[in-house]
Amino acid sequence: MLLPQFSLLGLAGAREALAAANEVLEQPAYASLVITPDGQPARAACGTLVAADASLAGMGPATPLDAVFVVAGGPYPEPLRDGHAPLHAWLRQRAAAGCVLGGIGTGSAVLAQAGLLARHRATLPWALVSQMGEAHPDIVVTSHVHEIDGARLSCTTGTASLDLMLAWLAQRHGERVLQALLAQLGLERLRPAGERQRAPVAARVGGAGVLTNAKLAEAVALMEANLGEPLATEDIAQLVGVSRRQLERLFKQHLDELPSRYYAELRLARARRLLQQTSQSILQIGLACGFANGSHFSNAYRARFGRTPRDERSPRAVAWEAMSHGPHETPDAAAAADVSPQEPLP
Repeated sequence: MLLPQFSLLGLAGAREALAAANEVLEQPAYASLVITPDGQPARAACGTLVAADASLAGMGPATPLDAVFVVAGGPYPEPLRDGHAPLHAWLRQRAAAGCVLGGIGTGSAVLAQAGLLARHRATLPWALVSQMGEAHPDIVVTSHVHEIDGARLSCTTGTASLDLMLAWLAQRHGERVLQALLAQLGLERLRPAGERQRAPVAARVGGAGVLTNAKLAEAVALMEANLGEPLATEDIAQLVGVSRRQLERLFKQHLDELPSRYYAELRLARARRLLQQTSQSILQIGLACGFANGSHFSNAYRARFGRTPRDERSPRAVAWEAMSHGPHETPDAAAAADVSPQEPLP
């Protein structure tokens, strides 16, 4: 279901995943069609017009649909102003018929306004997360890349639709099909549902006062660009044009943290992502995140997360080893390979 200012990339990612699934499964398991409220072409945010296969009126309750994904963009939708009432009624009919309902971009906001996300987790572009949370306190609104909560799916814009659809297909067909889909699409990994959206630096460091503090935003950007070879606090202060003491005051005032501690948190967070989502060795990850040696990395990681890098990696390493046996794996190895799509293999 396309609504004005939808992301063309969001639409393409979802449909490409379904097309790839048909190739991997070697059968036409999925077919998709484009619907618009009035059956007229929909204009994407980039200006491209996409032709519609059907209108709301032409897709009555008797028309069989397994899933409906609302693809929308632009600002937080105003249902009365935008005339969404007929769409809301149609979506409620589909929900009553047992359809899976998904929102891509601000599509989840449309589902929320239709009363279809109560007591569910959902996400949408980071700039609108707080607005949706305030408007719908009965929804658990997250800033994650995508969410799957039962028969309700949602994601932010852009390539997140591909991650969402692949995660959904993995739930339906299993880990082996997911790995084949990743290979088919030339992807190294599936972004897990728990991965947060990457907002601009000024927004990530949070707070209206921080948004206007260019020096702090610049310092954080320098840290993020130099995780493998950390800069000294004095060097960061010099590069942004303040004294070390001034920089420390900015961090304490706005982030309640010293620059060195904040920097360490960034490096450890990156290390955790790499441990969970790649097959790099623990030593390689430690060095890539600016730790002098394996012992230094292990001690810092355990102090922050309460477990060592090896502990973080071991369940995934066992599953990866089991997967590598291929068609000759043992029953125990097959069981180890049956992991949730929300816990991607390294």
